[in-house]
Amino acid sequence: MFSVDTELIKPVLVLEDDPVVQDRMYSILVQFGYVKEDITFVQTIKGAIEQYSILVAKLVLVDLGLPDGNGIDFISYIREDLQDSEIPIMVVSAWNSAEVILKALSAGATGYVLKERDDFELIFAIRSLLRGGVIIDPFIANQILKNVHAEDVVKPEAQSCQLETNLSARELEILNLVAVGNSSREISEQLNISKFTVDCHIKNIYHKLSVNSRTKAINMAKTIGLIS
Repeated sequence: MFSVDTELIKPVLVLEDDPVVQDRMYSILVQFGYVKEDITFVQTIKGAIEQYSILVAKLVLVDLGLPDGNGIDFISYIREDLQDSEIPIMVVSAWNSAEVILKALSAGATGYVLKERDDFELIFAIRSLLRGGVIIDPFIANQILKNVHAEDVVKPEAQSCQLETNLSARELEILNLVAVGNSSREISEQLNISKFTVDCHIKNIYHKLSVNSRTKAINMAKTIGLIS
């Protein structure tokens, strides 16, 4: 068991739709001394809103790319709708766009850590959170500083699209077609390219946006202003 030199904050609500990440977070929390009954996992924002009130959650870990929207909406729900300014909320996400990070922090996140970090780094972040600290992943802090220094040269929206995602013109074109509901076959017919080529472009889009589904790609693109 990992000692945090403080009383555990519980119950814990974890908003995360990936079963693999859920298992990882459970394993990490158990190392602090949490037991199964202390931790509730939900996969959607709707489910999180329902469980939050039932549990009277005291600690929240939030992913951003979710089946029914962006985790920032849940953070805003806690801070604005419920007017709860005390509960610690840490984002654990693969998204590293400076604009998205700033939106999450502005909405009221207490910290932001990237999923790519190893277990030790996540343990350290949660330990600091439990002790009342504000956690900002070093990479994220660097991204924010870059964003601040570049504000006089590049508009934030343009910077986010060009520096963080680097989508090509073709990828952006395909992303817009995906957003209006076109299948890969339909896109291939409209652009006169093979379905295989379309699927390759979509995989590249997923990689650049740090997502793993069309729904998440669309939500992410809307969040950072790539599409309307």
